[in-house]
Amino acid sequence: MDPRITLITLGVADLARSEAFYAALGWRPSAQSQEGVRFYQMNGMALALFGRDALAADQGRPDAALGTGAVTLAQNLSEEAAVDRLWEEALAAGATPLKAPEKVFWGGYSGYFADPDGHVWEIAVNPFWPLGTDGSLTLPD
Repeated sequence: MDPRITLITLGVADLARSEAFYAALGWRPSAQSQEGVRFYQMNGMALALFGRDALAADQGRPDAALGTGAVTLAQNLSEEAAVDRLWEEALAAGATPLKAPEKVFWGGYSGYFADPDGHVWEIAVNPFWPLGTDGSLTLPD
């Protein structure tokens, strides 16, 4: 089987607040969204926002305290100015700044913010990973 991820689900404390945060970044929920869950079409996959308690129950562990921060989601962009714009948009939408975008030791440019539920996002330019015209990433051989 080829490795792949088709859906990433983020557990959120307040679905309306999270939906508003991502809407401020230009994200629009799919028509497939349902009561209690919002789906977002991404490049070849989807992301979902799902209430934390409902997500724990759906996982078969209703008493679990779901946490955040141990996983980083990343969006690679084609230029530093795009990283800076997204950084400013995220902060204006209510993100918590973790590390302002800067040139980094590995030769790229990156920064980190957390969404209102503490989910960490890296925004970066990696000159060693060219992006497709649609923004997709295929790791070079």
